[in-house]
Amino acid sequence: MVAFIDDHRAEYGVEPICRVLPIAPSTYYAFKAVEADPTKASIRAQRDELLKPEIWRVFKQNFGVYGARKVWLQLNREGVPVARCTVARLMREMSLHGAVRGRTFKVTTQAAEGVERPMDLVDRDFTASRPNELWVSDLTYVRLGSSFCYVAFVIDVFARMIVGWQISMSLRSELALDALEQAITERLGGEAEALVHHSDRGGQYLSLRYTERLALAGIEPSVGSRGDSYDNALAETVIGLYKTELVYPQGPWTRFEDVELATLEWVWWFNNHRLLTPIGDIPPKEFEEQYHSRHATQPVGS
Repeated sequence: MVAFIDDHRAEYGVEPICRVLPIAPSTYYAFKAVEADPTKASIRAQRDELLKPEIWRVFKQNFGVYGARKVWLQLNREGVPVARCTVARLMREMSLHGAVRGRTFKVTTQAAEGVERPMDLVDRDFTASRPNELWVSDLTYVRLGSSFCYVAFVIDVFARMIVGWQISMSLRSELALDALEQAITERLGGEAEALVHHSDRGGQYLSLRYTERLALAGIEPSVGSRGDSYDNALAETVIGLYKTELVYPQGPWTRFEDVELATLEWVWWFNNHRLLTPIGDIPPKEFEEQYHSRHATQPVGS
C-alpha cells in the first residue's frame, strides 16, 4: 500500500489517495519517517528487525522444518533470548512454517510367512535406560521417477540416534545387513552390555545371514508379534521424519546419488543438531554425551 502511494503521489497527492485507500496519511508519513531513519521506529519494531535474520538463519539451517516452538528453543539455546509468541508472530509475518507430517507410505518389508520368528522382547515398550540397550530397524523407499530406491535405518532407542543406515536400488537382504554392519562397527567394541535388536516381520530381518550376524555380535533378536506398524513404532516415527523433512520437500528425485548424499546430510543433522522432544528438546548426540558425562563422574559402586 505504501509502495502504491509512492508510485502515484506525484500525480494525485498523498491525502486524496489515502481517502480512497484504507490508510491514514499519518500512518503513511510515519512509515516513511522510519524508512528514512530506522532509529525512529519503536523499540519493539527495532527488535523485530534484529530478530528476523536470526529466525531465518535457524529456519534454513535446520532444513526448513522447524515450527515456531523449535525455532524459539534453538534461539534460546544459542543465547538469543526471545519469547515464543514473538517468534510465532514474526514467522507468520515472514510466511515461515514448520513441516507437517502426513501418512502416505509404501510397504517395503516383505513378511516372511512360515519362517520361525524370534520372540517379541519389546512388546511396544520403546524405552531404554542406556545407549546400546535396544536398537530398532526398518526400511523405507524414495521414488526415483518411475522406479524406487530403498533406505534401511538402525536406530538406538535411548537417544533416537541413527546408528546405521544404507541405501540401495533393490530390497535385497544385504540392504538391511549393510545398515546393521555399520551400526555394529561404529557402536560395539570390547565387552558390550546386553543389546536387543527389534524389527518387524520383514523377510530381510529374518534371513539367515541377518540373524547369524546378530548372533555373532552377541545381539539378541526381537520381532514384533502383532503384525502392525505399532510393533515397530519408534522406527516408523524416525522414518516419518525422514520422509517429511527431506524426501517430500526436496523431491521429486531422479538420481540415486542425489538421494544418497542428501540422506547422509540429513542423518548427520538429525544426530547432531535436531531437537527431539522425547529426549528433552536436545539433539541425540547431546543426550548421549550427557549420559556418558553423568556416569563418568559417578564413583565406582554407586
